Amino acid sequence: MIDHPFFRQALPVIDRLEAAGYEAFFVGGAVRDLFLGRPVHDVDIATSAVPAEVKAVFGHTVDVGIDHGTILVLHNGAGFEVTTFRTESDYTDFRRPDRVEFVRSLYEDLKRRDFTMNAMAMNKSGEWIDPFGGKEDIERRSIRTVGQAAERFSEDALRMMRAARFVSQLCFNLHPQTKEAMTGHAPLLGHIAVERKLNEMDKLFGGRSAGKAVSILIETGLYQYLPGLSGQKAALDRLAGLPLEKLTAEQVWTAAAYLCAEADPVPFLTAWRLPQKRIKRISRSVGTLNRFFAEGITDWQLFQAGLESAVDAAAVASLLPGAKEIDARDAASGFEALPIKSRHDLAITGSELLQWADKPRGPWIKEVLERTEQAVIAGDVQNERMEIERWLRACNLL
Repeated sequence: MIDHPFFRQALPVIDRLEAAGYEAFFVGGAVRDLFLGRPVHDVDIATSAVPAEVKAVFGHTVDVGIDHGTILVLHNGAGFEVTTFRTESDYTDFRRPDRVEFVRSLYEDLKRRDFTMNAMAMNKSGEWIDPFGGKEDIERRSIRTVGQAAERFSEDALRMMRAARFVSQLCFNLHPQTKEAMTGHAPLLGHIAVERKLNEMDKLFGGRSAGKAVSILIETGLYQYLPGLSGQKAALDRLAGLPLEKLTAEQVWTAAAYLCAEADPVPFLTAWRLPQKRIKRISRSVGTLNRFFAEGITDWQLFQAGLESAVDAAAVASLLPGAKEIDARDAASGFEALPIKSRHDLAITGSELLQWADKPRGPWIKEVLERTEQAVIAGDVQNERMEIERWLRACNLL
């Protein structure tokens, strides 16, 4: 019997399908992660029932991917993706099958999958179906394709990035034939949409062995077909040599942007089609990182950066040569000790400056507010309205 809450919760779905005369199994990443002892957050079910038959068995379903055989079954307040056994063929765009055919064979369904560790299934009794040696490869910590690696990567070129991502997440190694095929088929990655590459890169940067995975991108030549990375081997070598396991995924992006596009990270990040909010955060962190190297961590630098960017920049700086004294914890505690954290905390506003100075609006307002922020941060004046007005008049800033 399966002793895991997510699998137990899905057992009634399998029971219903089997009672109706169909085969049904747990498949995919959940089965792999159960074997690895990693957290499992949801489960996928594969069945011999075609979509219309699945819908006939269950009263509440949603057609989330019916063309590819996937039906969302709603049962006891939870949703379970149930997908018909299928084969795929003719990948003319190197990413999606031109033809999907529903079959009644679990073996044929598992045979189309990417890696052996993802081509395992499990029945409701907890018995494993592993026709391609996935368990043995997991025990060897080896990432190996199902069948010929060249065929798998020609079907969907993104699988090459998935292989590198699994190196990062699972701390596995590439099977020699898998690595050789990735090297030979790297140009196919140029056919893949940037958004799909970004999704894999985010996961790769967040893994425990991100540095090892970056080395894989270099050794196989995949990096040449990734946004902003063509011709950046030296920068990527530096990135791969850092202890990236100490950083969050967003901090690894900061390190990558700093090393690959130090002058202006925005075009590099834009090429990856990151959301504007992330571009703003990472580029701000890169700017802060440059200022930390130029001037060290000062209270004014922390104030300008904000907590998020200050911590990210300090975390990256602490790993780079010449900045070993920088610590992200010092940045966090230093920021929290500031008398004000942003302009919103300042005891005066531009309207009050206009009232006190009796001058027309102009760039001087922004300049005076910034001078005031600097003075408050430095402790030259208390953050109180009357104290600030006296200080401004004494400095002839009004």
